[in-house]
Amino acid sequence: MNTKKVVDKLRDDNHYYGVFGKQFLSNSDISTLFNNPLALGEPSKESAAFLVGKYFHTAILEPDKLKSFKIIESTTRNTKAYKEISGGELCLLKHEVDKIEAMTDVVMQNKVCSDLIRGAEVEYEKPAVTELFGNKWKGKADIINHDDGVIVDLKTTARTPSNLNTAHARQISIYSKIMNCDAQLLYLIPSKKTDRKTKQVTYTSNAIWVEIEDKQKFLDSAVAILRAMDMLLYNCNDKFEVAKMFYPDVDDWTWNTPTLIEARKKVWGL
Repeated sequence: MNTKKVVDKLRDDNHYYGVFGKQFLSNSDISTLFNNPLALGEPSKESAAFLVGKYFHTAILEPDKLKSFKIIESTTRNTKAYKEISGGELCLLKHEVDKIEAMTDVVMQNKVCSDLIRGAEVEYEKPAVTELFGNKWKGKADIINHDDGVIVDLKTTARTPSNLNTAHARQISIYSKIMNCDAQLLYLIPSKKTDRKTKQVTYTSNAIWVEIEDKQKFLDSAVAILRAMDMLLYNCNDKFEVAKMFYPDVDDWTWNTPTLIEARKKVWGL
């Protein structure tokens, strides 16, 4: 399969995050090694948080695609109504969508965001593949602004980051290398305020640009991690042996999803 056909296939999230996409390495594989080594090499599974984030990204970047999301009027995903309507499929809740749409409106009122996202020469969610460090790699840029010659990866966070997130810096450095283009991070920081008397909720938004100055440092870090990963996989016959080499930080929220709680009990007895 030639590169163009591969890239076209990877435009579909089911292929990008599924079995087809797993023939390529990505920054997510490095994060998986740290956060959930049991999932290494497995197709990605959607979580509610991932689905909410995906809807927010789509609302900002490609609102014409929002019709593809299934939305259910329910307070939680545990109600009888939700389970009957969803048919076992992971769906968005109406109150989640209402919040996202309110935040999207506020974000798009920010001139920095609107100028970047609604530029004349802009592409969204564009994948790319290449050989890097002796391995096949993939990446998917949130925004490619051809006017400015820059890739932009959007990150949504609840608070202004006090330090540079290493995983984000590594990701954008890899994207820059894969796509042979300058790359930057744009943190979107939506917040809400509830009036005590009227209970009315208002949203505000801030946007912070982060440009990674020393991308080579983070690329070198990725290479070192890959070499360590290769050594681990070479010396271990199964992923449980790999997982035993990592001791989970049980106070970190990333280790407290139902799947990882089960993994903690199975592998570490925690």
